[in-house]
Amino acid sequence: MKRILLLGAGLSASSLIKYLLDHAQDNNWEVVIGDLNLEMAKKKVNGSPNGSAVLFDINNEDLRHIEIEKADVVISMLPAKMHPIVAQDCVNFGTHMITASYVSPEMIKLDAAAKEKGIALYNELGVDPGIDHMSAMKIIDDIRKKGGKLVSFKSNTGGLVAPESDNNPWHYKFTWNPRNVVLAGQGVSQFIRNGMLKFIPYNQLFKRVQNTSVLNYGDFEIYANRDSLSYRETYELQDIPTIFRGTMRRPGYCEAWDVFVQLGATDDTYTIKKCNQLTYRDFINSFLKYETEIPVEKKLCDYLGLDPNGEVMKKLIWLGIFENKQIEFEEATPAQILQKILEDKWSLDPNDKDMIVMQHKIEYELEGKLREITSSMVVIGQDTVHTAMSITVGIPVAIATKLLLTGVFDFAGVHVPTKPFMYEPILKELEDYNIKFIEEERIIG
Repeated sequence: MKRILLLGAGLSASSLIKYLLDHAQDNNWEVVIGDLNLEMAKKKVNGSPNGSAVLFDINNEDLRHIEIEKADVVISMLPAKMHPIVAQDCVNFGTHMITASYVSPEMIKLDAAAKEKGIALYNELGVDPGIDHMSAMKIIDDIRKKGGKLVSFKSNTGGLVAPESDNNPWHYKFTWNPRNVVLAGQGVSQFIRNGMLKFIPYNQLFKRVQNTSVLNYGDFEIYANRDSLSYRETYELQDIPTIFRGTMRRPGYCEAWDVFVQLGATDDTYTIKKCNQLTYRDFINSFLKYETEIPVEKKLCDYLGLDPNGEVMKKLIWLGIFENKQIEFEEATPAQILQKILEDKWSLDPNDKDMIVMQHKIEYELEGKLREITSSMVVIGQDTVHTAMSITVGIPVAIATKLLLTGVFDFAGVHVPTKPFMYEPILKELEDYNIKFIEEERIIG
């Protein structure tokens, strides 16, 4: 019997756990769910005869070593900063490891030792990174086989609310870590367009948006991810003239979100003391000039040139940022206060469904003609447990685990799914879960 140790039983692991337990009997697996919250882990096991739950604390070295040494493979759904700790133990004890997170420099350093021991350290097997790699590389490899020359690669992903649950003026709800949403885009975004390096500072990011439409799901806007340039190496596109990766939102979101960026309300670098003495209205007013006789709404509109009756103000008013509601924290960063405001309005309701949207636009030259492939994927969640985010993050990780334990994957060391021997079998099975891409091709020049 093979022992699978899954670390982290949070929301993003729900569909992963279900897959493992559903396949455990046929594959002779013992599935052990480890989490700091033992009751939550037990709930995810749901009485399965092939599963069990254990208390797991990454900081308890003795416990960590015992559980990892007993396992044949560890799936880490812990925060990314904890993966190297788990990976080092896995190499020491001869245990395979799989994650959905980006490969870290610390992980890369373990490559040689893992290969020497015949241990797999597989990363970037979620949705983004993960499904994005696999679907993009399939197209890129197919173009290369035909003798085509790639000239432009654009890839965009968004975690959004499903159309049937879209009932607020922002057309957005939290479908993953709210903190990451509030802090998204900070720093400088960089990409390359027609051979020219392009940089977008954070204070301009949500002004410089692009637009697209996806299948029959309507229009979306796109803001640039922080680093598109590293994907030239990931996809072996070092000489490509254009490469861009972005995040998708519904039209109007970025213009309204830019208000918080310009105010400084997304800043996470300093703490406001005694902020529980402030209201939401005071919080917003604290970023505006001192004029007690002018209403906060007017000061904000004057400062940022907003139409008092426009769509942006309607979104802001709906959020409740001008209400005299007391801030709950004794001290917090502006970003933490903003996050709390948003969580009150952007959380999924009990019957809501979320949606993952991904689209690649790839241009290539072949036989003297310029062609464009548009490859689009939309996944709608089942409910607030098996969300589209949980499904698209967890299922490819689960498939990779099965392929590793059944011997289909037999390569050691640090790997990401950018090669056919990894992405082909995973993409094939993902279609059984309605995770598939629709491709459209046209000649554009």
